[in-house]
Amino acid sequence: MNRPCTGRVKMFTVLGGQNGVAFLTVMMLLLILTVLGIAAITVTGFENRVAGLSRNAEAATSAIESCIQTAVNVIQQTIDQADVPSTFVPDPVPTTAMRTQLAQEILGQSDNNPDTPTTGSANLVQSVGGYTVNGDIDRLYIRAPGGGALQFAAGYEGMGAGAAGGGVEILYSIACSTTNAATGTTARTSAVYACTATGESCQRKI
Repeated sequence: MNRPCTGRVKMFTVLGGQNGVAFLTVMMLLLILTVLGIAAITVTGFENRVAGLSRNAEAATSAIESCIQTAVNVIQQTIDQADVPSTFVPDPVPTTAMRTQLAQEILGQSDNNPDTPTTGSANLVQSVGGYTVNGDIDRLYIRAPGGGALQFAAGYEGMGAGAAGGGVEILYSIACSTTNAATGTTARTSAVYACTATGESCQRKI
């Protein structure tokens, strides 16, 4: 009479053990899937952040290059007209007083001026694609370019000219900084350009 009952108890025990293993297996699978999901979300977020930083860097670079090209244009026109054109006020030259100071710096009355684009005395101030761009122009020195002896004797006018033809190079340092208040992105760069008084375009040296 008791044997059948014993057999049933054993059967229920076996079934109970199998249910425990199945539950543990399901929990392990859920844990693995959860870890994989978190990893996927983390990687996606990281990739989006990298892409955003890359876009910000490209925009900052474009703003910086715009500042450099604007500075070169201001230098060329100032040399040609012996003054900073009034059309450059207030953009990119912020004030009339800064126009006067900038003319002195470009034309040689204030060589190697210690001002910088980050000291509040920037020569150029622009807004480019959400970036505030400050630029500074400093005249460094004048030198005779490396022209040949025949060019010098003939007064050849050009980048290879000697002093007889007025072909001297005027070296300028251009420094630009840019800031995007919304993203906190900042960038700075500098370059040295050699310009002439003969109407030729400025050439980048550094």
